Amino acid sequence: MWLYKIKLDITHSLCTSLTGSTGRQTTMAQDMTLLWGSGSPPCWRVMIMLDEKELKGYNQKLLSFEKGEHKSQEVLDINPRGQLPAFKIKDYILNESYAACIFLEIQYKSQGTKLTPDCPMELALMYQRMFEGFSLLQKTGQVLYYDYNVPENERHESARTRNKEALTTEVKLWEGYLASSSGFLTGKTFSLSDVTVFPNIAYLFRSGLCEKRYPNLAKYYNGLKDRPSIKANWPPHWKESCECQVLLKDI
Repeated sequence: MWLYKIKLDITHSLCTSLTGSTGRQTTMAQDMTLLWGSGSPPCWRVMIMLDEKELKGYNQKLLSFEKGEHKSQEVLDINPRGQLPAFKIKDYILNESYAACIFLEIQYKSQGTKLTPDCPMELALMYQRMFEGFSLLQKTGQVLYYDYNVPENERHESARTRNKEALTTEVKLWEGYLASSSGFLTGKTFSLSDVTVFPNIAYLFRSGLCEKRYPNLAKYYNGLKDRPSIKANWPPHWKESCECQVLLKDI
């Protein structure tokens, strides 16, 4: 029993140190720092989450992947992996976007949008779709960044074909998930699964995924892209056209 009390005391102390109080939090955003890159789904989901929880005025800085700024000392001081996002609340670091989103929902549960359902089964499905989102983004990256990640003398057309087939299978799976959608990934309201997975789906369409071939995914994407938290944090460089917009046309 005394071990349980110590655990509660530690949790209470941590939350108090991060928020300055144990009541409703509304002014802590000025103690948050976010270093991010345009078009990065992990960065985007953290920014959507901050907006949904009404956390405004946080310190942020847009960095360039092309210039290698994600490997700068400024980033390494927060995220030693040299990746974005680099996110901290006071001295508390949360660089993994899923961890940051889950923390913010728990810490600010009564503030902004409620993003977790009360029903245990709905909650389980929400988390399941969230973590399945890793597979979607990973397989997307294996197609889009094959040449970048694989040395020229090790590249094979058979590998490209396998990667495209794997991504096609994955996308069809998500198309099926959304067959009976009410406009959201799980349940009847916007949830953590939408916060985390929408950027992955938007990335597909940015890269040329055919809306006519995947009408359920297209309906989901078009239904949420103007949501205030999503639109306000739309990747700046996506407002311009580029050659990347045809890369997934054959998926």
